[in-house]
Amino acid sequence: MSSNSEISHRGRIISITPEVTTVQIVSETACAACHAKGMCSLGGSKLKEIELPTRGWDNYRVGDEVSVVLRASMGHKAVWLCYVVPLLVMVAVLLATLAAGGAELLAGLLAIAAVGLWYLVLWLLRGRLRKDYIFNIKA
Repeated sequence: MSSNSEISHRGRIISITPEVTTVQIVSETACAACHAKGMCSLGGSKLKEIELPTRGWDNYRVGDEVSVVLRASMGHKAVWLCYVVPLLVMVAVLLATLAAGGAELLAGLLAIAAVGLWYLVLWLLRGRLRKDYIFNIKA
């Protein structure tokens, strides 16, 4: 990370069009730096591609090493949307169903359905959310 207000990842530019610049980053798990990662099946890394708006004044070329930066506040918002809110929805539906006298099986199924509905809403709003989460390139 470059500072407390930004989340930064190193990557390599793999394509540039007039609209979109695609950067490939290596996303490592938290245990990727562990000394025992060769013995464990949990550690590892994945290649991810991030699309950024192309800015005409940048002089980047395919193959250049760059830093992809996102405001930390947007990362916190993503954690809330993807983890905290679904947990609160699940607990609220579970407790409300049980308080209304519903069976435990029904309460569990409704809680899972409510979380599924939350993720469906996020998926339907993905275009709007994509506009909010804008990555930038730093050389």
